[in-house]
Amino acid sequence: DDTNPEKEEEKYFTGIIDIVEWLGYTPYAVTHASDYFDELYALAVDLVKRGHAYICHQKVEEIKGHNPPPSPWRDRPIEESLLLFEDMRKGKFGEGEATLRMKMVMEDGKMDPVAYRIKYTPHHRSGDKWCIYPTYDYTHCLCDSLENITHSLCTKEFQARRSSYFWLCNALDVYCPVQWEYGRLNLVYTVVSKRKIIRLVEAGAVRDWDDPRLFTLTALRRRGFPAEAINNFCAKVGVTVAQCTTEPHMLEACVREVLNEQAPRVMAVLEPLRVTIANFPAPHKTLTIHVPNFPADESKGFHEVPFQPTLYIEQSDFREIPDKGYKRLALGQPVGLRHTGYVIAVQNIIKDTNGQVKELEVTCMKSEAAEKPKAFIHWVSDPLMCEVRQYEQLFLHKNPEDSTEVPGGFLSDINPDSLHVIEEALVDRSVYGAKPFTKFQFERLGYFSLDPDSTDAKLVFNRTVTLKEDPGKA
Repeated sequence: DDTNPEKEEEKYFTGIIDIVEWLGYTPYAVTHASDYFDELYALAVDLVKRGHAYICHQKVEEIKGHNPPPSPWRDRPIEESLLLFEDMRKGKFGEGEATLRMKMVMEDGKMDPVAYRIKYTPHHRSGDKWCIYPTYDYTHCLCDSLENITHSLCTKEFQARRSSYFWLCNALDVYCPVQWEYGRLNLVYTVVSKRKIIRLVEAGAVRDWDDPRLFTLTALRRRGFPAEAINNFCAKVGVTVAQCTTEPHMLEACVREVLNEQAPRVMAVLEPLRVTIANFPAPHKTLTIHVPNFPADESKGFHEVPFQPTLYIEQSDFREIPDKGYKRLALGQPVGLRHTGYVIAVQNIIKDTNGQVKELEVTCMKSEAAEKPKAFIHWVSDPLMCEVRQYEQLFLHKNPEDSTEVPGGFLSDINPDSLHVIEEALVDRSVYGAKPFTKFQFERLGYFSLDPDSTDAKLVFNRTVTLKEDPGKA
């Protein structure tokens, strides 16, 4: 539907084609309403000749609302309306001075919907050939008829337009397809309306339509959701005529299921703590560790990770004074380093002038020679620096559009902590050269996808989902 030149931009249409193909589907044909502007105009002339449409001069404000006054031009002679419609096409009226209206009452009580209006805005496909443009109410059924569509599938809000769909086809005596409505799939903690997403972008609450905090398909792709997971989710939810509201964690569960099979494992450290191994087994050398891409299935290959005397672990994997039940690295409590076959034990803690731990000096021992540690932690050595973007729900309340829940409107409900950027995270070098949208599991941290903002100088990763569902979610 590209009937409004003021709203239509080519990037949106190419975006739809791109995302449909990404989901794994090939359209039978890609058509635009503007392909049929000549046919639609000819049908409008025929509608006037049949006595089912007339030229009206009421202003937009006059015909808005549920009970606007009837048009004083409703019984205008057919020949007069035909001449005026031709004048509209030739640009003899200003915008808002004349419209073509259909003589019908819609299911919601709206009387005589507009079929054509004047807009002196060049169209992105037809240029300035036209200065009158058909409305959706007029175009929808006629384009379906011209293309011999059998069933026109719409969401429930178009049910009120079903009568106009059938009326117009019958009034023109053309083939009439069947219109079927289904319930829209809604998610909590977000908005899916195009109009509201535009307001979020304009307000600076999100970057654009592909901001990973949104639930547009292009945003989900950028966040790292696989197309297969989205298709699986839709299949599980099913199609129903009832309006359906679903928790995002149901979709995230489908994402984990797919990524568990598809995303190779790598090691990354989000909040690095430097560790120096005093008795490194190969002084002044680098050991090469072969890490399985999928530890549960080593037939899927390995990648190489350097192992050097200096490495980095997560700050949270060390406690100077451990709590009861803490199993990771602490004084007197060694841990294993994943994939190395070594256990490390703290010998010295180095702090900065503020008393914060900035480095650990440790010793290592072969796993078979050491007591089995209580935990194994991930690490990186000679890593790449990268940026990591972690996302939370965009809104604070489940139903940001509900005025009883959010009296100030959805723009007042933005979660100030919906985006957390870690600018100096570290990741092992095996990811270098990956293309945007490539997905990885960062061991013990979650699933991450390479963002298109990445450069050769600095990679950027979006956290897609955590490894396990947050128990705090409903």
